Amino acid sequence: MASIIGVDVEGILRDVLENVKMLEEQPNVSKLSSEELRAIAEQHAIKTKYGNLVFMTSVRNRSAGLTVYIGSPRVMDYQQLSEKQIDILEKVPETLDRVHKYVKKAPLVCIDKVMGSNEEFTPICRMFVSTQRKDCIRLAYMLDVLLFNRDEVVLGKEHPHLYLLYIPEWQEKDRQILVFPEIGVTYVLGSDYFGEAKKGFLRMAMWCAKQRGMLGVHAGAKIVKARGLDGRLRRYSMLLFGLSATGKTTHTCHNHGLDPSLGEGIEIVQDDVLFLKKDGSALGTENGFFLKTDIDPVNQPLIWKAATKERAVFENVLVDFEGNVHFLDDTLTGNGRGVFPRSDLDPSCLSPSINLPPLSELDGMIIIFITRRNTVVPIISKLTIEQAAAAFMLGESIETAASDPTRIGESVRVVGTNPFIVGDPAEEGLWFYDFLKRNKDKVQCYLLNTGGAGEILTKKGRKVIVEQRPLRVQIWETASIIRGILRGTIEWTYEPYFGVMVPSHVEDVDITKFNPENFYTREQMEEYIKQLKAERAYYMIHNYWSFLEKIELTEELVRFIGLDVVSYEFPPPQREEEKVEQIDVLDVTQKAK
Repeated sequence: MASIIGVDVEGILRDVLENVKMLEEQPNVSKLSSEELRAIAEQHAIKTKYGNLVFMTSVRNRSAGLTVYIGSPRVMDYQQLSEKQIDILEKVPETLDRVHKYVKKAPLVCIDKVMGSNEEFTPICRMFVSTQRKDCIRLAYMLDVLLFNRDEVVLGKEHPHLYLLYIPEWQEKDRQILVFPEIGVTYVLGSDYFGEAKKGFLRMAMWCAKQRGMLGVHAGAKIVKARGLDGRLRRYSMLLFGLSATGKTTHTCHNHGLDPSLGEGIEIVQDDVLFLKKDGSALGTENGFFLKTDIDPVNQPLIWKAATKERAVFENVLVDFEGNVHFLDDTLTGNGRGVFPRSDLDPSCLSPSINLPPLSELDGMIIIFITRRNTVVPIISKLTIEQAAAAFMLGESIETAASDPTRIGESVRVVGTNPFIVGDPAEEGLWFYDFLKRNKDKVQCYLLNTGGAGEILTKKGRKVIVEQRPLRVQIWETASIIRGILRGTIEWTYEPYFGVMVPSHVEDVDITKFNPENFYTREQMEEYIKQLKAERAYYMIHNYWSFLEKIELTEELVRFIGLDVVSYEFPPPQREEEKVEQIDVLDVTQKAK
């Protein structure tokens, strides 16, 4: 870090923390109540027929490519820095000087909230928002909806203070997100997208949790009760991992067609981030849900009802001249977002706690990794412990039209499906592997594909042509599959290509219609499989040797991550920096990127 920007990093951290702590006492900083925040925000909003508020933003996605971490090698060593990020880092001293002078002049609003409610760990989240642009008061209001008031929660023994400074009006050419994880500070410069606040606080809190032996997981959570074939009612905790647009929130807030008359049901806990402990318990974080607004009342009835109540707040959703909300219209953006209080969910489906109990109080835990692929990945796969740890490291999905239309269908991989990891991702994968081994008798793991099968795409320059559309799995079919997992009614068989167990029978779903052999010749199918497995192998070998060296390479794992379709040599263990690997794809025509 010091070699990049050529300054004393410790001095920078000390200066940043001193300046942000002094802000609260400045005469240009005001505090407003929840009622005052809403009243002012309403003046800049579009009001829908439901009485809730919609705002239009200048920036409509997170600025991931303009985000940099600043601190010791612990938080810097594992970033792949672009030229733009290096440029941002080189100018950090100059930028901070400008920021610290500016915030003494600009009008700021300060809001204090709490993340979580438990006796152990509840970060205090203090956000300063410049209201030079008057409409940006909504950023404070949305955080007010998302997190807790101090008088609403049990405050933990440890409650580190986290700070986030928003200056939306910063020049667009200098837009950047500066993250100082070790002192719990983030500066958001030049963006008015609320996701930077939400993820900014969660990123810092996950780093703090990791220092305390917990793992911050980007996953939805719920408690589920289901009656098995033996007639016994079982109670499970459930974690659902997934990148954006894979269906994480949809299935976190779905009842899976369970039958209340049999004592079955769900209790929604959280939809985004928890702090997982080795005993299977987890500490929740938020008082609200942050949803992608491509929702409809048929497939997502619980979310729909909450999103059409007065306290919901949205960004960049189309509202017509009569106040009707067109959630599925992506004219303005493919990334419409919203926040609603979790208490607006149907109380019969809502957990009274935002925390998960330990496994000792449950019949088990079900972990589902959600991917969205459209060629040969089975719709549902039952994983071994080693495969589940690898699935965590792969964090696999594909690019969609909403993220990058020129890269539709290309693989996306993010460890833990968590773009906000600070530090070495392999450490988190090994923590998760140890968690699975400790609790192997109580944890079931699955890979759920919410995409489909049969797609054929070709690229001509930057244009992607769909030659054959996939047969998409429907939300009700996915819900039925999850119900079958919970009740233990799925019949499983071994799948030799990926080394996983796949269903031969799922109640209420014709699972055979998704067999790749229905859409491809044998040669095509094997080509898709080998290409995907080679991608996985390249990804793991090039990026996470330290993980592969410490996990048991079972035959099932080798098939799952593709080590059986590449030739490779493990590097000598004594010196990480001298590792050399030789990889040749066998029978794969397109080298994985």
